[in-house]
Amino acid sequence: MFGVACPNARVTLVADVYVGKAAPDAAGDRGWLLGHFKPPGDLRHSDEVEIKWGTHPKGERRAQWTSGEKRTALLVLISGRFRMEFPEGDVLLTEQGDYVVWGRGVDHSWHAEEESVVMTIRWPSIPGYAVSEDDNP
Repeated sequence: MFGVACPNARVTLVADVYVGKAAPDAAGDRGWLLGHFKPPGDLRHSDEVEIKWGTHPKGERRAQWTSGEKRTALLVLISGRFRMEFPEGDVLLTEQGDYVVWGRGVDHSWHAEEESVVMTIRWPSIPGYAVSEDDNP
């Protein structure tokens, strides 16, 4: 155990341990904490997975539906009320820990019905597969 209190720090304690805070760390990459887009050598660089800490004000919607998704994704509700929209129907996440998983090729969109915090995990992390500033999964 490191015994380190880390109220606001982004600290690498040793070569294989990184301690951070989701909200400030997420601000640098539109919410993404881990993935291929982090610099090589950074512990948060990964070709296998992407992780996002998403904070969404009430009423925020994804700018457009995704199509041709090449990854599998898991979205977990941390707080709020968050609607995932799929062609076959919607999923409403209302309680902390509610989650939804969707596979490759599944089009989707979303809507924050209340101020919401969600964690999204996608795999694999695909270089060159970027979304515009207006697109947030």
